[in-house]
Amino acid sequence: MQTSDEDALGACYRAHGPAVRSYLRRFVPAQDVEDLVQVVFADVWRSRARYDPARSQAAWVFAIAHRRAVDHLRSRRPATVPLEEAGDPPGGGRSPVDDLADRDRLARALAELSDAQRQAIELAYFGDLSQREIADRLRVPLGTVKARTSRGLRKLSTLLAAS
Repeated sequence: MQTSDEDALGACYRAHGPAVRSYLRRFVPAQDVEDLVQVVFADVWRSRARYDPARSQAAWVFAIAHRRAVDHLRSRRPATVPLEEAGDPPGGGRSPVDDLADRDRLARALAELSDAQRQAIELAYFGDLSQREIADRLRVPLGTVKARTSRGLRKLSTLLAAS
C-alpha cells in the first residue's frame, strides 16, 4: 500500500471489505452502508502513507471505519416532524380532571377489596415490591401473596369495568 500499488488496495478491500460492511451495519442506517464503505476505502487509499506494516492492517482499516461512522452519525440531522403531525401530547391529550377522575375510580375500587388483597396490590404496584418482598414484609407464604394479588386484580378489573 505504501508504494501506491492499486492492486494492494484491491487486496485490502477483498480482505476487509465484507467485515467493514458488517461492522458499519451496526452503526449506520442500511441505506448508507455502501456509501460509507466506499468512503472508508477511499480514506484508506488517501492515508496509505501513514500505515505501519508492522501493525495489523485490519485494525488500521477498522479504526478508519469507526471514525467515518462517527463522522457520518454526527453529520446527520435528526428527523423532525411538523408540530401539526406530531399527534396527541403524552397522556393522550387527557386533562388533569380526567386523571383525577380515574384516580378516584381506582381508589373507590381498591376500597372494595379485602384488606389483604388491597395491601398486596398496593405494595406491588405503588410500593414497587416483588412478590417475594411482599411475602417477607407481610410474613406470609409466597403462594398466599400470589393468590391475594391474583384474586384482587381480577376483582379490581371487574369493579373498574363496571364503573
